[in-house]
Amino acid sequence: MKRVLLFLATNLAVMLVLSVVAHLLGVNRYLTANGLNLGALLVLAALFGFGGAFISLMLSKVMAKWSTGAHVITQPRDATERWLVDTVARLAQRAGVAMPEVAIYEGAPNAFATGPSRNNSLVAVSTGLLQSMNKEEVEAVLAHEVAHVANGDMVTLTLIQGVVNTFVFFLARVVGYLVDSFLKRNDDNAQAGSGIGFFVTVIVCEIVFGVLASIIVAFFSRHREYRADEGASKLMGTPRPMIAALQRLGSLQGGALPANMAASGITGGARGLMALFASHPSIAERIAALQTRAA
Repeated sequence: MKRVLLFLATNLAVMLVLSVVAHLLGVNRYLTANGLNLGALLVLAALFGFGGAFISLMLSKVMAKWSTGAHVITQPRDATERWLVDTVARLAQRAGVAMPEVAIYEGAPNAFATGPSRNNSLVAVSTGLLQSMNKEEVEAVLAHEVAHVANGDMVTLTLIQGVVNTFVFFLARVVGYLVDSFLKRNDDNAQAGSGIGFFVTVIVCEIVFGVLASIIVAFFSRHREYRADEGASKLMGTPRPMIAALQRLGSLQGGALPANMAASGITGGARGLMALFASHPSIAERIAALQTRAA
């Protein structure tokens, strides 16, 4: 539940920040000065929507290291670090991607992959995961993260986030303009889009549309987890290690990642209505999918 709320809050925060920036820069006044300019609005919506998403992507590795305190292994200090680097190198070669940076961070069992491209990525595991799993299970988790890199999931999710941000920004202002025009329909001197009705409606619509957009982004995020599990099975040559790793994760208390990285971890999931907002399917669903493919 906590991870779902963090995921949802992050997406809403992005849209609200875009809204405040647009207001401070006078974008709203420009768009409604002589009637709503839909062409200009769509261009600005794409600029704000994709701009924020791509800035986050470009800074993803730096932010991941900073927010988790991850230690990048440049020169292995012990046998465990040497094994991690060698294992990721072998998996990356099989997957046909450049060697990712490999890192360890202090925390409960979890792992993540991030980075702006397939050939510029970071794979990190927590100390809790290393302590709780055997080598085959850890290798399956690493294979899952390398599969994310090979599938280009970081870029794909950024594009999806940019698209939904664009439409939330665009539609909120269209609805705001229409509502403000309706409220001022009897005032011949009033300028539609300049009143409090426009501003309040935009904020409310961005929250509502942002929630709906989060459902869309979460759906694609869950789909990529299934693909990464399948990719790990192919890299390992069998789904059994990935199934064992997921079973182990299901018995552990997974570690939460910072809000901006909630969708990047290997654990997650939710039940009931909140499952719509979950960035990950449940462990049981992921195991069932792997078992179906293995049958």
